[in-house]
Amino acid sequence: VQLQAYGGGLVQAGGSLRLSCEASGGTFSNVGAGWFRQAPGKERESVLAISWPGGSTYYAESVKGRFTIYRDNAKNTVYLQMNSLKPEDTAVYYCAVHRSGNVYVSGSYDSWGQGTQFTVSS
Repeated sequence: VQLQAYGGGLVQAGGSLRLSCEASGGTFSNVGAGWFRQAPGKERESVLAISWPGGSTYYAESVKGRFTIYRDNAKNTVYLQMNSLKPEDTAVYYCAVHRSGNVYVSGSYDSWGQGTQFTVSS
């Protein structure tokens, strides 16, 4: 399965944005998924994850109350809804398939998408 993240761009602080992660060449069926981000000069970090078919979600403390992850299994798409954006949310955002292990660890994932960049201006 190949993943592609969409929806990046430039947003003002306090604004909202939704990213999409679409699967092709396969499906998101029976697997969890997650979003990670990587800011310049920093390590990739977990943002959110969601189980199959979507009953459980996992959030990094830095985004709790602001970001939401959900999935449309009929469309093979996982979404990241981001509200109350802050400049520190600026990063390249990646989606990936969760195979096993800790949902907050990148090594638990594969089929990484290419990522989408967005910038939050202050």
